[in-house]
Amino acid sequence: MTEVLNTGSHDLPVTDELAAFMRTGWAGERRAGIAPLPIAPWAAKRRAALAQRFPGERLVIPAGTLKVRSNDSDYRFRPHSAYSYLTGAGESDDVLVIEPSGEAVLYVRPRAPREEGQEFYRDRRYGEFWAGPRPDLAEAAELYQVECAHIRDLDVKGPARVLRGVDASVDARVERSGGDAELESFLSEMRLIKDEWEVGELRSAVDATVRGFEDVVRALPQAMGHRRGERYLEGVFGLRARLEGNAVGYDSIVASGSHACVLHWIRNDGPLRRDDLLLMDAGVESDTLYTADVTRTFPLSGRFSAVQRQVYELVYEAQTAAIATLRPGARFRDFHLAAMRVICEGLRDWGLLKEPADTLLETGLYRRYTLCSSGHMLGLDVHDCAKSRAEVYLDGVLEEGQVLTVEPGLYLQPDDLTLPEELRGIGVRIEDDLVITADGAELLSGGLPRHPDEIEAWMGTLL
Repeated sequence: MTEVLNTGSHDLPVTDELAAFMRTGWAGERRAGIAPLPIAPWAAKRRAALAQRFPGERLVIPAGTLKVRSNDSDYRFRPHSAYSYLTGAGESDDVLVIEPSGEAVLYVRPRAPREEGQEFYRDRRYGEFWAGPRPDLAEAAELYQVECAHIRDLDVKGPARVLRGVDASVDARVERSGGDAELESFLSEMRLIKDEWEVGELRSAVDATVRGFEDVVRALPQAMGHRRGERYLEGVFGLRARLEGNAVGYDSIVASGSHACVLHWIRNDGPLRRDDLLLMDAGVESDTLYTADVTRTFPLSGRFSAVQRQVYELVYEAQTAAIATLRPGARFRDFHLAAMRVICEGLRDWGLLKEPADTLLETGLYRRYTLCSSGHMLGLDVHDCAKSRAEVYLDGVLEEGQVLTVEPGLYLQPDDLTLPEELRGIGVRIEDDLVITADGAELLSGGLPRHPDEIEAWMGTLL
């Protein structure tokens, strides 16, 4: 096999003498501390469930490939969530194959031996000296508790279902099957109910997120003096995410003043003004890639003004009503409808809309002030299980073990002439993470206050 090196445009030539010197004198010891990952027994159960769903079929699930950021610089790699769910592995270019017998083989790119070739010190994309060590085949088998083979030996013969759009080279090797879409849906749907290990990972991610929000409040005096105060706070939270997890689970939204009316404000380049609210939507992603997703809106001064409290309390009441609907057997859409009914009634009480709540829910006029849905499944992806069929997710019912967010909001645009001037430019969202239990739901993010009085008291202890 011809050696192909990703050497980059600035690679220096290697003499025969240097190449020979680089092949010798290495200890060659097996990496210390190799032990099965905690996820390994859970991943094995998931692979078995997948094989049982498609008996006698070959299933191909790639990890994904490195993606270029610019020139010879790649983005930090994150495996496809389905691959991570089934293996716990995190290296690029690897492929999981479940054979018709139900046996699984993980095809990996092991680290290059130092006694042969130049990859380990010249290949800027995969070489150990450039990108860090990958496990060898024996180490990979020990870590993931599954049979491992070299990726060069991957040869998918006969019909197979493939998780497509993840690795173009894998897509090209296997003829497209009419069953690929069904595989993709099931890989999403099997993650709807979290097992005990997953709930523990999500709980840890949420706890770290709570500490990140506390860091942000403590940093407010310094951040408010910076012309890019939003970005200062983004950095503060990002530090917590990197210290306690893999990173943030998504780009943090740090929106002060009217920026809070932009649903996905991630520029985070604005200043912090003492009389404004700050809406922060952020989550720590664990080392195992499970992410929290929490939003709090709080006054930069430490105290809500009368009009800020008016808006906040309506969103708080909407979220409280939504949370009260959560239990096994309830329709997934019920919590959103409960929140929107409260919003409609509040907007009517304020005189912004005249029709009864039932009429407003039917016409959708209230959505001028609260455009998006009020929550989603949560797990390996911040919007988890997104490829699930509507009948088992959006139009389905809640089941014990599901983890979801509840996040109603009001976004009163600064240029909206249907609003009295004092309401314009106020955005409020409150978002919490919950796990469905046998008789209701547990608030995983209860370590952060929700009620406005509690928020003021909380800020007072941190500032």
